[in-house]
Amino acid sequence: MLKRIVIAVSLLMIAGAANAANISFNSGLAQGQFKDLSKEVGAALSYKNLAPAAPLGLTGFDIGVEVTAVDINSGNAYWRAAFSNPNDVPSLLYIPKIRARKGLWFGIDIGAMYSKVPDSNVQLYGGEISKAILDGTAATPALGVRATYTKLAGLNDIDLQTVGVDASISKGFFFLTPYAGVGGVWTDSKAKGNLQNPIFLIAANGGKPLNEEKFWQPRYFAGLEIKPFPFGRIVGEAEYMSRPIYSLKVAIGF
Repeated sequence: MLKRIVIAVSLLMIAGAANAANISFNSGLAQGQFKDLSKEVGAALSYKNLAPAAPLGLTGFDIGVEVTAVDINSGNAYWRAAFSNPNDVPSLLYIPKIRARKGLWFGIDIGAMYSKVPDSNVQLYGGEISKAILDGTAATPALGVRATYTKLAGLNDIDLQTVGVDASISKGFFFLTPYAGVGGVWTDSKAKGNLQNPIFLIAANGGKPLNEEKFWQPRYFAGLEIKPFPFGRIVGEAEYMSRPIYSLKVAIGF
């Protein structure tokens, strides 16, 4: 069983390394293009759920690795501008992560996440806090609410952070626990570096500096947690927020 976990983790990390490349803008963007790019980046980098609504409990914990695959608008000019070599633009953007959660008192869980995309300058970190409204029983579902935060790091041309809130419902059946939820994500995105280069801006935005973009985006998600053996968890999730987003997590915990 340990061998299977190692293989699964290896596959996640290999997927995260696929099509990785530095993001460094080779041309400017118009204000509308910058907002569209910020929407996709905010959706990709927001904190993913990847857990049922039931709390872990005071002695509970969960630690593992995950990878998120985002179906980006790779043909758009703002993505071609984001890579030094336009041929490096992937159709799917992969983001591998290390993630941990810990149960506390009163149905509260806290968690943290970190990502460094291999062979890329993209880094990401964040945190979450959740509260179970209903713990769930053999006959009733669990209900929970959550708040999250993420911060993009490593890029010279964009300063971006997200704050999210959501609510979810889940119900376990033997070793399977399906869940679903809805929420919103606030994205704050600032252009800097090459994106504020006066030469680029003359051609792309009429010579005007790019304004900071702040906006809410709704998010919808559903997933399935599988516990194939004691202390092992596999979670798959599909989300929609501007673009389709798919995540997979392999973890240990109880």
